[in-house]
Amino acid sequence: MSLDFDTARLPNACLRPEHDQWRAQLRRFFDREVIPYAAQWDEDGHIPKELWPKSAEVGILGLGYPEEFGGVSEGIDIWYTIILNEEMARVAVGGVGATLMVHGIGLPPIINFASDDVKAMVVPPVLAGTERISLAITEPGAGSDVAQLTTTASLEGDHYVVNGSKTYITGGMNANWLTTAVRTGGDGAGGISVLLIPTDVEGVSRTALDKKQGWWCSDTATIYFDNVRVPAGYLVGQENKGFSVIMNNFNSERLGMSAAMEAFSRVCLEDALAWARERKTFGKRLADHQVIRHKIADMKMRINATQAYLQLVCQQVQAGNESGGDIALLKVQCSQTMEFCAREAMQILGGIGYIRGSRVERIYREVRVNAIGGGSEEIMRDLAARQFGI
Repeated sequence: MSLDFDTARLPNACLRPEHDQWRAQLRRFFDREVIPYAAQWDEDGHIPKELWPKSAEVGILGLGYPEEFGGVSEGIDIWYTIILNEEMARVAVGGVGATLMVHGIGLPPIINFASDDVKAMVVPPVLAGTERISLAITEPGAGSDVAQLTTTASLEGDHYVVNGSKTYITGGMNANWLTTAVRTGGDGAGGISVLLIPTDVEGVSRTALDKKQGWWCSDTATIYFDNVRVPAGYLVGQENKGFSVIMNNFNSERLGMSAAMEAFSRVCLEDALAWARERKTFGKRLADHQVIRHKIADMKMRINATQAYLQLVCQQVQAGNESGGDIALLKVQCSQTMEFCAREAMQILGGIGYIRGSRVERIYREVRVNAIGGGSEEIMRDLAARQFGI
């Protein structure tokens, strides 16, 4: 058996023919509409706006969302989402998936906790790809420790008045809506609420964060709120109960990132092995040198273990037995596997891997954003320790 992106994937007894059809549909779409252009999009620092409605047409944006809003939910299980994250990883331009799919963290709080009027206003155009929504939680002085955020929202009549700022907001420069964590009460988690803030109202300004190590084509912003007036009806959930709204969102984000990181690892394996079979040193292929063969074997070993953990956690989620601790540890394992495989693949490729344009070079640049975003490795370990009563 020749190892590549597909053959390095472990068997999964949960997958049905419909999942294979979904994968084939996605692969055709990404091979036609994304992969030929993604590297240049990364160099250019942006993604064409046409990609959103195109993605909506093939069911990517609406996957798993209620059909009453234009989504596709009938018969959709967790494996459809895992497959989507895997196939986006083949593009090896992480900024594409991060920005194209940012509604995956911005929209669920609206669907789960907002009023019917707000849902009807926001969800259909986002799923159709004609408008965009982002999640605005992180601040210059508060990241993973959400309870310390300082952006305030004071109720004045029938409007909240918002002041403060958010940073590292994926999709923030082009978002029409921001699902925003604000402080409406006292200190700590008990004083947090969530507001839906339109970006076209007076007092909202944005600055692009375009000097990034990776995810160059990802739309990332710092956002400022200066006496921004937001209708009270845009409150998402209950006032001062927003911490649970935010926490409800994190596990699915981390699981999606985990699936992508495992798949990025397989991209590194595929490209490293292809080069090792082609490149010759000291009269024989790189793949014939024991040290190189052991690198590849170690990559496959770690990928196997990571996939097995990913499958187990997904089965737990699908069965309704979600474990926040295991999801946190899975994310750590996936980021460490991605880092290991990116490093070893870069070593095998040598100089050609260091030159911009290869998938391994791009993935190597994107290790840290995956290891930090959605909850850093350190935060994830501590979260798991608390979940397991340590």
